[in-house]
Amino acid sequence: MTVPFKPLKIDRLTPKKPHGLVVVITGNGKGKTTSAMGMVLRASGHGLRTCIIQFMKGDLYTGEWDGVKLLGSLAELHATGMGFCGIQGNPYSHAEHRVNAQAAIELARTRMTGGDFDIVILDEINNALQLKLVDLEQVLELIKEKPELMHLVLTGRNARPEILELADTVSEVCEVKHAYQKDIEPQPGIDY
Repeated sequence: MTVPFKPLKIDRLTPKKPHGLVVVITGNGKGKTTSAMGMVLRASGHGLRTCIIQFMKGDLYTGEWDGVKLLGSLAELHATGMGFCGIQGNPYSHAEHRVNAQAAIELARTRMTGGDFDIVILDEINNALQLKLVDLEQVLELIKEKPELMHLVLTGRNARPEILELADTVSEVCEVKHAYQKDIEPQPGIDY
């Protein structure tokens, strides 16, 4: 017999002083994008609008593309990347990847300053920076130009110290063990 879940009536907490945060999710473990997507789900529950811009993903399907559509007008996702530059047999040149990443920077600036979003997520921007698809100065400018009450989330491995310094919250995802070490293929809904 299943007992229906009855949530406690809890009043929503409202901060005395709202503050838009800069959140960095970095590290070599799996789960950085997944964590950011969890923020999208949570924010949607509060009626907040989120824009996700994926700097590297775009050549292989991932479940969040269709999952975000289920949130309707509360979230939009732009897979601007051409795949992971220089790995997995990616056929595009560094110059082609950089052109796309530069367009993603401009899209981020537009979405941040347009006033339509409460949260902007720059997924894999740290990887794009490490690969020199975007420049450190561009990323620092985005952080500094962030509207006061908007939250900005940056994901990807090897976040630069200058970015960590400007962040309000930094989480590092550490790989302890991964199924690929047992030759288990990526699984839908978990890995992509």
